Amino acid sequence: MKKLLIIISVFFLNKVLAQPTPALTDKYVLVIHGGAGTILKSQMTAEKERAYQAALNQALDAGQAILARGGSALDAVEASVRILEDNPLFNAGKGAVFTNEGKNEMDAAIMNGQTLAAGSVAGVTTIRNPISAARAVMEKSPHVMMTGKGAEIFAKQQGLTIVDPSYFRTEERWKSLQKAKAGDSLQKRKKDSILKKTTAFSEFYDSPLGLTGKYGTVGAVALDRHGNLAAATSTGGMTNKKYGRVGDAPIIGSGTYANNQTVAISCTGWGEYFIRLVMAKSISDMMEFGKMSLRDAAHEMIMKRLPALGGDGGLIAVDKDGNIALPFCTEGMYRGFVKSDGSKAVKIYKEYN
Repeated sequence: MKKLLIIISVFFLNKVLAQPTPALTDKYVLVIHGGAGTILKSQMTAEKERAYQAALNQALDAGQAILARGGSALDAVEASVRILEDNPLFNAGKGAVFTNEGKNEMDAAIMNGQTLAAGSVAGVTTIRNPISAARAVMEKSPHVMMTGKGAEIFAKQQGLTIVDPSYFRTEERWKSLQKAKAGDSLQKRKKDSILKKTTAFSEFYDSPLGLTGKYGTVGAVALDRHGNLAAATSTGGMTNKKYGRVGDAPIIGSGTYANNQTVAISCTGWGEYFIRLVMAKSISDMMEFGKMSLRDAAHEMIMKRLPALGGDGGLIAVDKDGNIALPFCTEGMYRGFVKSDGSKAVKIYKEYN
């Protein structure tokens, strides 16, 4: 019996090894984002605009270098997101916003479109690059999501860089928290005077961030020369978030998704609505089962269903054929793309036709 099992195992192993390796093509695509929201040129200094453009270009260059030499989409999106996590301009990693308690709590996710393997972390406070922790969960554990202290212990065991929580603090984000708290107090007094009562839940949604806040989530999606897709997203969440809130970024199918049969997507925006819409997977399903194009499916979800529900935000996507979409229903979205044909762009504001 044992010999028979060995023979069968060898037979199937030989069949797997005999499978032709997909031909390496010349086509690759990388798309990145640095968050969507109320981003107006009138409120941006020339110096800061140049800084954002330089950061986005740096992230594109890091991922493109990997794709151009035949590297994987997975490596490319992780590399691009790590660049953005290390830049305090963005709400991820070093520039993560503060919770109501004055902490920086970060979420991240990554997904391999070839195998549908995925990994994510949520509510971490000491991992320098949460996106790499998410990848470790995917590749070195049997799980998809880890949270808080457990995720941090696991990341340390995997040799990832652990830092003191003070590493993530920036003065600009701290000031944003104080402003949000002041707005909370104002809204509470206003509601108390009218209703004589309020709830913690309504306090959160009445915060001045609401539909006018800037969502600094970062992300990347890629199609590599082997025809594989990957997506990665990382965020510090929402300023003044309470009660251990987790948004859509680390939730596979909502803020992050990749499937070689359809599309790779990374979202940014008011996460509660993206979760309720199962945003990324819904677009993939529209393409797979509804035979919709990426452009039409993304437009339907971001420009129609999301605002109809009361949310806002945007996303980046690349499909299996290399088509891209970067829709958003806010005033701006930090975004960029690069393709193997030499085309490249970095943009910030809404463009009106």
